[in-house]
Amino acid sequence: MRGLGRIHRRLSRRRSRPSARVDEGLVLLGRAADGSKLWLGVAAGLALSGGRFRRRAALRGLFAAGLASAVANGPVKVAVRRRRPVAGWPSRALRGLPGTLTPASSSFPPGHSAAGFAFAVGAGQEVPALAAPLMVVAGMVGYSRVRSGIHHPSDVAAAAAIGAGAGLLTRRLWPVAPHEPAEVRTTLERAEVEPSPGGAGLVVVVNPSAGSSGRAAEVLRAELPEAEVVELEEGGDLQSALEKAAAKGCVIGVAGGDGSVNAAAAIAADNDKPLFVVPGGTLNHFAFALGLESIADAAQAVRDGRAVAVDRSVINGHTFVNTASIGNYVDLVDAREKLEHRIGKWPAVVVALLGVLRTSHPVELEIDGRRRKVWMMFIGNCRYHPSGFAPSWRERLDDGQLDVRIVDGTHPWSRTRLLLSVMTGRLANCGAYEQRFVRSLHVKSLEGRLRLARDGETFDGPEEFTIAKADDPLLVYVPEP
Repeated sequence: MRGLGRIHRRLSRRRSRPSARVDEGLVLLGRAADGSKLWLGVAAGLALSGGRFRRRAALRGLFAAGLASAVANGPVKVAVRRRRPVAGWPSRALRGLPGTLTPASSSFPPGHSAAGFAFAVGAGQEVPALAAPLMVVAGMVGYSRVRSGIHHPSDVAAAAAIGAGAGLLTRRLWPVAPHEPAEVRTTLERAEVEPSPGGAGLVVVVNPSAGSSGRAAEVLRAELPEAEVVELEEGGDLQSALEKAAAKGCVIGVAGGDGSVNAAAAIAADNDKPLFVVPGGTLNHFAFALGLESIADAAQAVRDGRAVAVDRSVINGHTFVNTASIGNYVDLVDAREKLEHRIGKWPAVVVALLGVLRTSHPVELEIDGRRRKVWMMFIGNCRYHPSGFAPSWRERLDDGQLDVRIVDGTHPWSRTRLLLSVMTGRLANCGAYEQRFVRSLHVKSLEGRLRLARDGETFDGPEEFTIAKADDPLLVYVPEP
């Protein structure tokens, strides 16, 4: 009998080991979710993996998780006082494992679970393929809280509802961008000399300082063997290289970010030649609007020989293909550029933003003869969406309009009112905000010369200038829809 008892105990221990390992894994998962460390790690992975929509998924997920945590750990926990589960089987099963101490705060609702479901719903709206796996991980985090005896199952269910609501709420504050490129009309007039399927007649300048991959030139030569690929040295003169490309080729190409594309667009327009765009920067707004997400997309567009006509705009005679601005945004870009070489681009954006908000003041202007005080003036080349805060995408690139948005500096507490209006979804009713659509406008500074920005690049402007749609469109190569 004693021998049978020993065998039974050994078998019991063996059967318990897998269960114990599962319990330990759940506890570790729950601990990883403390302070949203788990979701910060997932967001970092998405951002580093590349791709515009993965970056947006990371930002939206963190935004939603922050909203859900603020609600769950703030007013809801205070309003609903619920005791933790009575110590029973779940807590005994995990007794002795690290990280299983019962908190003293209210059991309802669990902030870990709310943040997890919010991140999953938020990120999944930008990249639908992420929704299911992230929901599974969020569900496991919720189950770990129940399994450890820290929360009731109904607590987790309520937290899931709060998280999902926060994730969906982000759509109202920051609409989800479409994955389809902007619609552009096919040009009725083909380029005079089109590249061959191998890229003959195309001269491409690769700008490494814009963030272009070190392999961009190599890949371009493989995709378009008859094209001439010019690799600009770090700190080289991009303007001069593009002008030489325009003199040699029948098509001008550039691999770089929006600033590089902007410079190439101006030279292409001046020389009446089509533009070949290769996404190679951090954000690539113009390339994505054209439906170009990779070097392969750009090369295929040249092989297809599909040219389209898109609008371009000018500010004081300088071309821009995305946006231009006056006021605080220009100060922000200048402050960021001073810091980014030391601390990196995105930390520099945060530090610069804090400094600009603390020290900036509205600019006194005359806009089409009307005297104004302006915190910021945004000008989009074609109509941007969404209306209001955070313009992100365009449905067309040939609508003939300038999208002008102004944050007025005359009203008391105008920036605070603007922020509250954005957070409550009532921006259209905010007196500090104005939006209109025009083909041109005249601006005169009452404070002397102004710093201006176009497509993320700043420059010194005059006291008086015009912002307008250019008369002649820009020809660019795009892939088949």
